[in-house]
Amino acid sequence: MFENPYRPGAGQLPLYLAGRENEKKRFKRLLDQKPVLRNTIITGLRGVGKTVLLENLKPASKEMGWLWTGNDLSESASLTEDRICRRLITDLSLILRPILVKSVDQLPIGFARQPEKFDIPLTFDDLWQIYDHTPGLSSDKIKAVLFKIRDLLEKSSVKGIIFSYDEAQNLSDHAIAGEYPLSTLLDSFSALQRDHHPVQMMLVLSGLPTLFPKLNEARTYTERMFDVMTLAKLDHENSKLAIVEPIEISKSKLKFAEKTVEEISNMSGGYPYFIQYICKEVYDTWIDQATDGIVTSVPSKEIVDKLDQDFFAPRWDNATDRQQEFMWVIAGLPNCETEFTQQEIVRQSKQRLKKGFSPSHTSQILKTLEDKGLVFRSRRSKYCFAVPLMSEFIKRQNLNYQNP
Repeated sequence: MFENPYRPGAGQLPLYLAGRENEKKRFKRLLDQKPVLRNTIITGLRGVGKTVLLENLKPASKEMGWLWTGNDLSESASLTEDRICRRLITDLSLILRPILVKSVDQLPIGFARQPEKFDIPLTFDDLWQIYDHTPGLSSDKIKAVLFKIRDLLEKSSVKGIIFSYDEAQNLSDHAIAGEYPLSTLLDSFSALQRDHHPVQMMLVLSGLPTLFPKLNEARTYTERMFDVMTLAKLDHENSKLAIVEPIEISKSKLKFAEKTVEEISNMSGGYPYFIQYICKEVYDTWIDQATDGIVTSVPSKEIVDKLDQDFFAPRWDNATDRQQEFMWVIAGLPNCETEFTQQEIVRQSKQRLKKGFSPSHTSQILKTLEDKGLVFRSRRSKYCFAVPLMSEFIKRQNLNYQNP
């Protein structure tokens, strides 16, 4: 019986991680910092393997004496300062339960003697009590908790604690509401790392390319606070390894022919999620038809149609008709899959539409599409699609917005 060795689910660990050795080495060097001067940001387009890399960094951290905790950051978790602090304390309490205990006095009913002492794990309530009883701002309160934990761990073998948060582009300050959860997080870790304590604490954030500009907007010193790893698509050789190695590792009797490997690599554009997705579909197509053999063809159209429905359509449908028209204009640019400017969009819209987009309208729509995670500002006056191969999807829709 054949078992499919490919795992295209969100954040699913592949059997083989291709092309990320340099990032893993960079992170190991950061683990050797004393004191911690640089935290870590992992950023890149959707489907480039940010979550997978994050999961792969855990084992090395634990081997080097670090505790690892964290979670996905939802928008609700970063609405207020108290909520982001509650997130930190919740995650902290989970990893401390097996390590830190508190001593409790127990006097059995009916016995007039000295109470017995026994130990129970430190809980969320214990940590929250420190937070709640500390005077000052939320940043003062969370720092009191983190400083206390460092002191409690000082005599242990723990080198430090890594707080790891995926989907961190959801973090933001809310000046209108008077809430600054992102600034609270940055200020807290900045203060911890200025105080050269034997027990270190490091922040690892993963998210879309909109993440770092948000951090820099909240606190300008973040440029000096983070080492930024921008994940690119895989080159041709690593794409091929990502395709063939899972079959080798799983000792599958079903093999991909060289022609098939080349075709899958080209279809995927080098994006790890697409590689896993396409390979799984190809493998499933053949799994019921082969006992021993070589896969010699790829049902390209059927796979692309399914990928459109599963991956692209939900994001496309999140845009309004006018925003879709706007992205159709972008998809007509020769540089649509790299970087484009507002001026290029305005010029292209006047050529392709009966009613083009003005510079001010272009700026407004780009901001809205940024908020929806469909585009991002890569650098000053330059923008990119946040979804890889989005322009190819748009072109396949056979849309007809152009001038009659």
